[in-house]
Amino acid sequence: MAELPEQNSAKPDRTIISVDAMGGDLGPAAVVAGIAKAAEKNPDIGFILHGPKDKLSSLVAKRRLTDRCEIRDAPDVVSMKDKPSQVMRNGQSTSMWSAIEAVRLGDAEVCVSCGNTGALMLLSMMRLRKLPGVNRPAIACLWPSRNKGGFNVMLDVGADIRADSHDLVQYALMGMSYARNGLGLARPRVGLLNLGTEEHKGRPELKEAADLIADIAPTADFDYVGFVEGGDIPSDRVDVIVTDGFTGNVALKTGEGTAALIREFLKEAFEATPLSRIAALLALTSLRRLTKRIDPRRVNGGVFLGLNGTVVKSHGSADATGVSAAIKLAFKLAESGFADRLAARVASIPSPGQDAPQTEAESRHSQ
Repeated sequence: MAELPEQNSAKPDRTIISVDAMGGDLGPAAVVAGIAKAAEKNPDIGFILHGPKDKLSSLVAKRRLTDRCEIRDAPDVVSMKDKPSQVMRNGQSTSMWSAIEAVRLGDAEVCVSCGNTGALMLLSMMRLRKLPGVNRPAIACLWPSRNKGGFNVMLDVGADIRADSHDLVQYALMGMSYARNGLGLARPRVGLLNLGTEEHKGRPELKEAADLIADIAPTADFDYVGFVEGGDIPSDRVDVIVTDGFTGNVALKTGEGTAALIREFLKEAFEATPLSRIAALLALTSLRRLTKRIDPRRVNGGVFLGLNGTVVKSHGSADATGVSAAIKLAFKLAESGFADRLAARVASIPSPGQDAPQTEAESRHSQ
């Protein structure tokens, strides 16, 4: 088959998103379908699609995306069972490696992948490198909440199970920048997840981090609300929840499992008797509204923070709707100049033992 024309160059004003077409549970067809949904909604996005060209060419042509997609041939795939260290040593020909490389080379603004989380994080760290001053990158997710915008930001949710006080301060600044640029919040409220809101509770590193975050909050233009508990994660009390990767990942998986359980219980309850089926018909509009609000596909996409480039990790089981949501998030971050603003925020964090930087009004309001 003849190579597809690289027509992204004809549209220099498009924001280019690098997409790993392989590695998801539903295969490349779901990824290309998600690209089609995103492309239909936004003509300003262009794509670099990575994977076996012989498989992707027909999918792209079927969706009439040849003028929006450049295909980069990558014959191998990172499976969910592959060890990150093995991928790092032998994965140069994989679609995941190719997708990250496009961001490293400056050909694309953001990388999106449904693949193996551990491998994606390791490759991203090794190829893009950590921002100067960052000890541990973090994964940030969006959590449905009672806030006006409908979501809170939580990090870390699994990049690293450990975090000391300085790491938590970095997470607070990175999460605040994400909330500002991803959710449009001018002055985000940041809370530190603990087993209680009282100042005397928690591990020593949490207490130390609380003091450090409170000290930098006025300079960095965010509000520190103090310790928050698990019940505050979906509340309107806070916009950014900061925690270590172990705690955050447990909370995330618990929340996803609980949402699935509620959907199953509701379905069973409304199918139990003829009267309940009638009640379900009467409540159909409300049930659809509820289902949409707690649909994990709408908030699909964990963002890797602390790297020289932006990477969005989609759920491995994402369908076209989920992939489209991840691409939408990637586009929004790219359009906001998120990577540069995040780097500026991280650079403003004092190292342990240093004084906080002086206020710079211009830098503060631009970020």
